[in-house]
Amino acid sequence: MKLLSRKTITATAAIAILGGLSIAAAPTQAAGPAAGSTAAVADLSPGDLSKLPLTDRHLTKKERANLAVVLRAYHVAEGDSLDVDAFVNSFAKDGVFNDVVAGQSYRGDALGGVPTYMANLFPDVHRDLKRITVNGDVVSIELSIQGTFEGPLQSPAGTVKPTGARVDAPTADFWYLHNGKVEKFNCFVGYSAMYAQMGVNFDWASAVEKP
Repeated sequence: MKLLSRKTITATAAIAILGGLSIAAAPTQAAGPAAGSTAAVADLSPGDLSKLPLTDRHLTKKERANLAVVLRAYHVAEGDSLDVDAFVNSFAKDGVFNDVVAGQSYRGDALGGVPTYMANLFPDVHRDLKRITVNGDVVSIELSIQGTFEGPLQSPAGTVKPTGARVDAPTADFWYLHNGKVEKFNCFVGYSAMYAQMGVNFDWASAVEKP
């Protein structure tokens, strides 16, 4: 088990596991036809909505359209349906992805590196949506990131070799949209749980021993 300092863990999180790439349509299925079809981009049918863990199913047409954009972004970020251009195009020209816990932000072309890195780290990445709330132009989602640690994790301390460990980390996503585009995506990942599952833990002793 490799021990990294708190500072190293935080820095690693900033360049590595980007938890806002949610990739599921419901707890029992991946982002399927509803999330990936052309029709889903324009609207979601009652059947589509029935498969989602919504807190309120009485959505306006605008709210359904916003949710469809978010689900589409999830789908094209998944390992087996990766479409970097489509993911980037989900965002407005000045749209931003904020990895809040890591303290990092991505805009423009840098957005494209986010789903690519995630798919390399966890080729079977899957995000289980637990609870979805849509309020106008804001889509809030409680989820868990699931996958197998099969790609090397680059860190300031060196390369953490993949172990094949299963990851199931708690996450919260907040999408802010305007005119059918994502203006801001705030992601809060449970990095402590995720890294522990990967076999990378905090080195508390080094922090205690500091003068």
